This record gives sequence, structure tokens and C-alpha cells, in this order.
Amino acid sequence: VLQSKLDFFCKLGYGRQDIYKVLENLGQEALEDDVLKELIRMGSKPQALESQAQPSPLKLVARGSSSTIPGSKWLGEDECDFSDYLRPIVIDGSNVAMSHGNKEVFSCWGIQLAVDWFRERGHTYIKVFVPLWRKQPRRQDSPIADQHILEELEKQSILVYTPSRKVKGKRVVCYDDRYIVKVAYEKDGVIVSNDHYRDLQNENPEWKWFIEQRLLMYSFVSNRFMPPDDPLGRYGPTLSNFLSKKPVLPEPKWQPCPYGKKCTYGNKCKFYHPERPYHAQLSVADELRAKTKVPLSLGKEEEKCKHSP
Repeated sequence: VLQSKLDFFCKLGYGRQDIYKVLENLGQEALEDDVLKELIRMGSKPQALESQAQPSPLKLVARGSSSTIPGSKWLGEDECDFSDYLRPIVIDGSNVAMSHGNKEVFSCWGIQLAVDWFRERGHTYIKVFVPLWRKQPRRQDSPIADQHILEELEKQSILVYTPSRKVKGKRVVCYDDRYIVKVAYEKDGVIVSNDHYRDLQNENPEWKWFIEQRLLMYSFVSNRFMPPDDPLGRYGPTLSNFLSKKPVLPEPKWQPCPYGKKCTYGNKCKFYHPERPYHAQLSVADELRAKTKVPLSLGKEEEKCKHSP
């Protein structure tokens, strides 16, 4: 598990020393998002982005600036390709189609809805895996709807048929789930499916960790493809961060202190004080000392001027 996490964050461009430090602090069992948040908090940058930022200092942006696309803080607008910061998408075509068809009909329109949803977000690498026998004419035991959509997606190099053949009249089908997980793992992408792939999780420990962290479930509501806003649970990353290679942490929203100027907590106060934006690090006693030193120093300078010839 430790080696897989090291390899994963090294692929993102982070240095091994920074990764070791974070894993020592958080432990080897820490979630991927917790490690990534700690790396960002430490100020660690991917080496690829850091090398691009060095020759063009005029294009650097302040840390406090808001940015909707991860990485655009270090890249100029002309050099920034939004698709480079979005994860590859691998769709379980059979699972999506049967889900849209209420588990009765293989609805190809459901696949098209899912593909269109990711296209609108800007994802350029989208692959759909479907068994080859779905290309055959429809049969009563396996009804299929809108089959022409599969042909169109195949022409666009989005749809990939997993191999199948007939041996002595029996259909021999390759395990398409293995293709889906393998491609998503190698591309460091996201799996779109409501299947948990438990057999593959038990088969490969690296795949187990990957499936747990990169499986995007979904629902169809009135012919609308809807993934959850919190793919990994209530305390996990947002959907936007889940689908991004470099998540953006939200800026903290400070709540005003209910005591206002009467607050005596000083720098220990967790609330926002608009009356002291530049002295937030000082305690109340230090602020009072700073205020009293100013008139005393001014009085001493006036006395010196009077006694000087």
C-alpha cells in the first residue's frame, strides 16, 4: 500500500521527500485526499508545474488569488489546457445502459447521456467498454434500444468493444470489468459504474485501493445523468475535486466574532475580527502595549528637540 501511494503521488509530480514527510505524520493508512491536502498545505508543488513556472516569473499569480482551474496559478492563460487537469473517464457501458433501461433493456441512450455529461465538463479522454456481442442484431432474451448510438460512439473512438467469440455454438465472453479497471488504473482515471468489482478487489490489492478511491457512482433522474456531489461520502472531496488531477481547496469562510471589540481571546479567537486585520497574530495585551508605546516615543522625541541647541 505504501509503495502504491508513493508511485501514485510521484506520478502527480510530487517529490519523494515531501511524500515521506506527510506519510510519517499522517500514517501509511491515510486517505489519498488527506495526503494531498497536507502536501498542498506544506506548499509542495508538482515538479512539472514548478519547472514551467520558473522561466516565466511575470505569469506567476499570488497565492491568495482565486482560480477555477487547478494549476492555472503557475501557468499562463495561453499555455493552460483545461483538459490536462481533468482525470480520464472510463465508463462501464453495460452497467450504465442497463441502469438507464431499468435493468430490463440495454439502453444505449444512457451511455450517450453519460458521455455528453463528461464532455460538457471538458474531459477529452472518455472511453466506454461494451462486450462485442452487443453489436449483434437484437434478440428477445437480450433486448437493446437505440443500438445505432454504439456505432456513432465507435466512430468517434469513444466506444471500445471487449472481445467475444463462439465456440461450438456457445458464446465465450472476455471479462469486460477487468478491461475497465485495468485501463482506469493505468490512466490514473475515474471508473463510472454502480458495480463495486469486489472480485477484482480481492484479486489485486492495488486495484482494491484504486476502486475504493476512484469509483464514481451515479443515478438517472428523468433521463438526466447525475453523479453525487460527494462521491466518497460526506467528509470526502467535492465532485469537482474528485474529477480533477489537482484539487482546489476552498477558501475558508470566516464568521465574525460575536463579542466584537470586547473579545478578550486575542490570537486564540477562532472568529474573524474586521477591526484588527493586520494584528490578528497579536494578543490583546500585545496590541495595548503597541498602542501605548507610540505616544511615549513621540513625547521623548519632542523633549530631545527642546533641549537641543
